[in-house]
Amino acid sequence: MRIIVQKFGGTSLVTPPARTKAVEHCRKALQQDALLVVVVSAMGRGGDPYATDTLISLARSVYPDTALREMDLLASCGELISAVIFTNTLKGFQIEALALSGGQAGIITDDNFGDAHILRVQPDHVLRHLNEGKVVVVAGFQGVTENGDITTLGRGGSDTTAVALGAALRAELVEVYTDVEGVKTADPRIVPEARTLEGATYDEITQLAYEGARVIHPRAVEIARRWNVPLRIKSTFSDHPGTLLSYALEGNWPSLENGKVITGITNLPGLTQFRVRVPSEPEGVWPAKVFRWLGNAGVSLDMINVTPDLLVFVVAGEKAEKALHILKDMNLELQIRDECAKVSVVGSGMRGVPGVMARLAEALQAAGVPILQTSDSHLTISCLVDIRDMEKAVRALHQKFGL
Repeated sequence: MRIIVQKFGGTSLVTPPARTKAVEHCRKALQQDALLVVVVSAMGRGGDPYATDTLISLARSVYPDTALREMDLLASCGELISAVIFTNTLKGFQIEALALSGGQAGIITDDNFGDAHILRVQPDHVLRHLNEGKVVVVAGFQGVTENGDITTLGRGGSDTTAVALGAALRAELVEVYTDVEGVKTADPRIVPEARTLEGATYDEITQLAYEGARVIHPRAVEIARRWNVPLRIKSTFSDHPGTLLSYALEGNWPSLENGKVITGITNLPGLTQFRVRVPSEPEGVWPAKVFRWLGNAGVSLDMINVTPDLLVFVVAGEKAEKALHILKDMNLELQIRDECAKVSVVGSGMRGVPGVMARLAEALQAAGVPILQTSDSHLTISCLVDIRDMEKAVRALHQKFGL
């Protein structure tokens, strides 16, 4: 029994012509004698009538402190609307189809409303309808707790739904359709000549997603990697084959000479750098205390550098204001630099290859971009830069590494 899971984002469903293009991809899967599950996001984006952001704004306009449980109940409606509309679209093309909510499809989650994690998937209901010859259209982004409360899976949750169902159904392939042809070597709005990657490893795509590439949610890629789910990212609006994710890529071992140790360049704006002076005695006490207080307040830190008397880290978005209040209450000496961005080079080929950092520094120096801070892993080297230098840095690195 061959099963294919296809996921369509909101821009792929917002207009009748877009939905017709999505149906064409469904037809191709059915013509391959595959059983088909379709996962849908809410139609459109903020401002569109049924987009999730529109529904959330409506609730907050009535009462700004809507409880997370009720907010999830409301936010799930966008995907339910999409599921019914796309089911009807398929039926209009004489394709037998059935719509299910996330809970009806067997997505069981914890009760962390607004950002729930999937505990397990019980696909019996989906399998029964597949065996009846129907296309099963599932509302993405949502699940249900053991107690029957509706939850949402956080941003990118429909990607997570699709891959989790693919894993539970042992699908031959999960296809994530979006409005771009696949994963690019850089943001094409910054680097117009950025090319679409034919393939990348799960680790690379996860890292690209965490560092700012927004084609697919990293949680979905982590599930695909854990259960070895074949995953392809492609465009609803073209026949381009897109980007295939796998454990390893075929081809020659990368070398510094050919410049292909790097898979892609990412950029993440909206960061604030904190430099916090702490007492060096008693040894190790103050860093632990600072990190514990920030963690208890729900403030996530990145690019963390620790010395006996100085802590340097960055905080994203609106959490920076909360971090500032906490650190002031601790009477610590601090310096803040806002309007920063993180620019990262990502690639499994850099592991163990000397000279990558040197080439990165040379590229930014030649472009006149000061490096404010760095962090690295086996797959990634990240530089903190001024937001005004972000695009210049991305273009310089893309060119330097021959992408």
